[in-house]
Amino acid sequence: MKLKSTLAVLLVSAFALPVLAQTPPPARDPNATPGIDKRLDNQEKRIEQGEKSGTLTPHEAGRLETREAKTEADLAAAKSDGKVTKDERKDLHQDLNHDSRAIHHQKHDRQHDLNHNGRVDRGHHRVP
Repeated sequence: MKLKSTLAVLLVSAFALPVLAQTPPPARDPNATPGIDKRLDNQEKRIEQGEKSGTLTPHEAGRLETREAKTEADLAAAKSDGKVTKDERKDLHQDLNHDSRAIHHQKHDRQHDLNHNGRVDRGHHRVP
């Protein structure tokens, strides 16, 4: 009888100890904004690609980069108090949505600088 109870205690301990030994997950950083950071990086790459391909004129790219800089400044201001609130995140995502639409619009209008001379080439031809 004593052997059975000892085995039962050992069996329960074998399953309970690993559960008790687990460390809790790290607390989520209230200032972390990985989704916003990723979107900012992606939009910067889209602007650079548009400049390289000529689908964005230097003037268009400059305006878009100014918008991105404003969004980055808004993000820094949101982080400055140590916590990015739900409303601040919502506002930042709305700004990023607006910026993304502006990038798309400017890349797909008929103003191009395909020869990279800083002047607008108007036409229907695109570089392959």
